[in-house]
Amino acid sequence: MIEVNLLGTGGMVPLPERYLTSLYVKYKGSAILVDCGEGTQVAIREAGLGFKPIDVICLTHFHADHIAGLPGLLLTIGNSGKIEPLTIIGPQYVRQIVECLCVIAPKLPFKIDFVEIETSGQIFDIDLLSISTQEVDHWIPCYAYKFLLKRQGRFNPEKAKSLEIPMEYWSVLQAGNTVEANNKRFTPSDIIGAPRKGLAVCYATDLRPSNALTEFISSSDLFICEGMYGDSEMLEKAIEHRHCLFSEAAAMADKALVKELWLTHFSPSMPNPKQYISYATDIFPNAFVDKKRTILTFSE
Repeated sequence: MIEVNLLGTGGMVPLPERYLTSLYVKYKGSAILVDCGEGTQVAIREAGLGFKPIDVICLTHFHADHIAGLPGLLLTIGNSGKIEPLTIIGPQYVRQIVECLCVIAPKLPFKIDFVEIETSGQIFDIDLLSISTQEVDHWIPCYAYKFLLKRQGRFNPEKAKSLEIPMEYWSVLQAGNTVEANNKRFTPSDIIGAPRKGLAVCYATDLRPSNALTEFISSSDLFICEGMYGDSEMLEKAIEHRHCLFSEAAAMADKALVKELWLTHFSPSMPNPKQYISYATDIFPNAFVDKKRTILTFSE
């Protein structure tokens, strides 16, 4: 199970009724935060989410509306009682940039492990969760993220019986461990089939559409994508500023066969994104501008 919480949908500057774009993903008692503009702490509190469970922070790029809230957030995480290491993943120079920001938050009770994205396509594994990266087309290095909750194959009890594996070892094998019984050695692959389709959540913001990004999000359960401009007549401005239209995000979602599209990172000049939703739903019907929380579970 993955719980997805979109903390805000704003781009460039926070507004009283619209926090800056940030994503909070809950998984097995831990949490991953993507981007942290000013005001993200308030959004986390209003959503009823915790600070201590945050183990990983992924940064898409180093524009202020995506990182300026980090120092305060890290202090709050420290005040929550967290002492375990926290990992921050981001583009080149992530350590230097975060350390400069944290001059005003110099004493933290936990260690920060920095992971620098060296090239597009890198994958970082955390237990059964993998975090994939894809560089997108923006003014500065900027990355989309895919969070994939892996799912192992089906357990085959009949095969376990035929191999005469004692039942008390079945759960051990299902947990991925090797056992020895009846003078034989058994591995999980002996009784577990090929991996099944996992749950995939993709997050991409500050970008122009591309074939590489469309391929990256292919068949995802949820695609959260920037829609800086709703009206397709804003195409020239979108190209000039390296941002994305509602219709362009929908076209990528449609081509990639994703299940659901959430639009985010709206321009401050667009007070009511809902009035433009047809630009997206005419292309991809399962597109939304107002969804902020969902729980994704495996289907049989």
